[in-house]
Amino acid sequence: MKVVLLDNGHGEDTKGKRSPDGSLLEYAYTREIVNMCAKELELSGVKVIKLVPEKQDISLGERCRRAKLYCNQYGTENVILVSIHCNAAGSGQWLSARGWEVYTTPGATKADKLATELVKVAESTLVGMKIRRDISDGDPDKEANFYILVHVPCPAVLTENLFQDNKEDVEFLLSEKGKEAITKIHVEGIKNYLSIK
Repeated sequence: MKVVLLDNGHGEDTKGKRSPDGSLLEYAYTREIVNMCAKELELSGVKVIKLVPEKQDISLGERCRRAKLYCNQYGTENVILVSIHCNAAGSGQWLSARGWEVYTTPGATKADKLATELVKVAESTLVGMKIRRDISDGDPDKEANFYILVHVPCPAVLTENLFQDNKEDVEFLLSEKGKEAITKIHVEGIKNYLSIK
């Protein structure tokens, strides 16, 4: 059995992490996307576990502890983790940075294949929008030592789904079309990685 851990970014008590006008709250938006992804994946027979069902922010250490418990329960080779976020270029003002991106840890890892599948779906779904890549190592994901990626034993990626301080990105993210697109990227990318029709 393959198990997908969906991790929604931040919590209602996390300072900042919102659009300048307050219309998009990252904690609420990512939880909505996680719920939509979980529903679609479960319809395809995938076991989904929401890593943070709470509304409040749960520490990265606790998130990783939970992930490790699920890896022990189901077998690390059967588990993947996808952490879903919205990006920001500054602190509280509308800015011009835009785009979608996915991160793995530095070097060649099992998560690279998952990230590549997500990028493929993003490219075909976010037509005309910027897909932020780093192809210097031969694959399109960006690499960083984000805590949630480094401290779990299973393949893990972190997506930054457009910018919450860009007006056009926020308008798209909050639309039904936008929510469906962000959900599709994750659902189809995960299913392709797991080779599920």
